[in-house]
Amino acid sequence: MIENLFERVTRFLERVLSLAFVFAVALNFANVVGRYVLGYSILGADEVQIYIMVFMAFLGAAVVYWRRAHLRMDVLVQYFPAWLRTALRAAELALIVLLAGFVLVQSGSYAWQMFELDRKSDNAGIPMWIPHGAVALGFGLIALIALWRATRFADESRAADSSDKKTAA
Repeated sequence: MIENLFERVTRFLERVLSLAFVFAVALNFANVVGRYVLGYSILGADEVQIYIMVFMAFLGAAVVYWRRAHLRMDVLVQYFPAWLRTALRAAELALIVLLAGFVLVQSGSYAWQMFELDRKSDNAGIPMWIPHGAVALGFGLIALIALWRATRFADESRAADSSDKKTAA
């Protein structure tokens, strides 16, 4: 059930981010035509494009982490003994939960400050808590995914231990 929820959320994010990217490209094209052909620029177009890229980077990171498509430095891990692979996997999940949780708290706090100050971007007038909130949202999703994987990993490890004890007896 939770797997399906994460799958639906990440599929939704992929589609929304894809549409946002198409919008950013169209906005860039319109701005170039406006600037070089018609002699005017769209005010705030650059800011909007940058904030779309911020969303793509941080929310896209959560999608990539869910799909297990992120870069990993695990070439040698396959040659380690099973107990060491298990320990490394547990440490990896714990670190991801802790670090993503830390970034969530810090960026969420900063986004909240931007909200309270009613800070807006200089040209487009976009509330600054929105792009800063993308960082918190992306890392919050990564922390949730890692926490889910850690609970599943713990359940699988317990099940493997109990089956090993039964076969040894």
